[in-house]
Parts: sequence; structure tokens; C-alpha cells
Amino acid sequence: MPSAFTPRDFQLVLLRRMADHNPDLVEGARHELGVSIADMREANKRWQAMVRSPRSRSALTRYRSVLGEPESTTPRRIGDLDCDALLWPVPLWPDLRFEILVAPNGVVWNEWLVRAPGAPSPELKTLEDLTPWSCTVDEAARAFAPARPLEGTAPTRWGLAFTAPDARGVRHQVAAEFTWGLLQRVGVSGQR
Repeated sequence: MPSAFTPRDFQLVLLRRMADHNPDLVEGARHELGVSIADMREANKRWQAMVRSPRSRSALTRYRSVLGEPESTTPRRIGDLDCDALLWPVPLWPDLRFEILVAPNGVVWNEWLVRAPGAPSPELKTLEDLTPWSCTVDEAARAFAPARPLEGTAPTRWGLAFTAPDARGVRHQVAAEFTWGLLQRVGVSGQR
């Protein structure tokens, strides 16, 4: 029988999806956790088996069983939807929290990394500030408003389109890609 799925294993799942875009950053994080590539693949395989199992628990139950009780639960209103935001610490990124948004019927409808309450937000003013793992989806959207959501290439991926200046002040069209809510890469398509 496999051992229990741990918060460290969950961090490996987050990293596995990020490895497609930033293998060097993932490699450094993997070493920080003291795990091999095989460990990361195995954690992802086990996570996918839990998610896809015909006897799968609800997403909320799964997160609680893997991550424990949330650090905080806060009521939130998004548009006309009331929900609860549950936050868990993520040791690899001490200034971030893993957040799930839970509708009143218990369905998880969003799951991603967000800035921890009280942690300083990054200074995002130019394209040069948009480096991998430097900011979350909501931070980029606020810094470079108005931003338009883009369809992601997988359930854990998001995109944002916006205009941002470079260090000289020249404005560019930008398409930013996020995995689990954390910036992975930025594509610049032209001046504006």
C-alpha cells in the first residue's frame, strides 16, 4: 500500500506542471526539497490517480486530506457568487499560499497560488519586472490593468493579455502564461 500523500508530494505536483516552462527553476526547487525527478513523476502519477479515480473524493476533501486544515478560511464575494477562500502555506514559496475557492454547495471552482496575506507584493511596473515565478495572476492583472483573460492550455494554466511598458517606456502587447497561478513566461508581440 502506498504511503500517504503529503504536502511535500503536493508541492512536487505543482512543480511538475511548471517544469514544462521553467525546468531550471524546477530543478533548483526539487533540490531544495531533496527529491529526484523520479520522485516528482511518482507524486504526479499518484495525484492524477487520486483525481481520476472512480471512487475519487471531492476536491475539497482531497485538499484537506493532503494539506490538512487550511491556515485560514475567509468568506469572499466574486461577482454575484458567495464562496469561501481556503489558504494553505506552501514552504517552497513562503510568500505565497495555495488557495481554493469553494462555492456554497462545496464545489471547488478555482485552485491556484496567491500572495500570502501581509506578504509584500512585487513591484510590477515594466516588462523587465515580469520574470518567472515573480508574481501571481491577480498581481499581474492589477499591475497592468486592463488585462484580458486568455484560455489556458491545461486546467492548471491561465493566460493574461495586457499592455506593458519596457524599461524605456515603450508599450508592448503582452501574453503572460501562468501555471497554478504563478507566472511562468511572457510573450511580447509588438509595440503599441
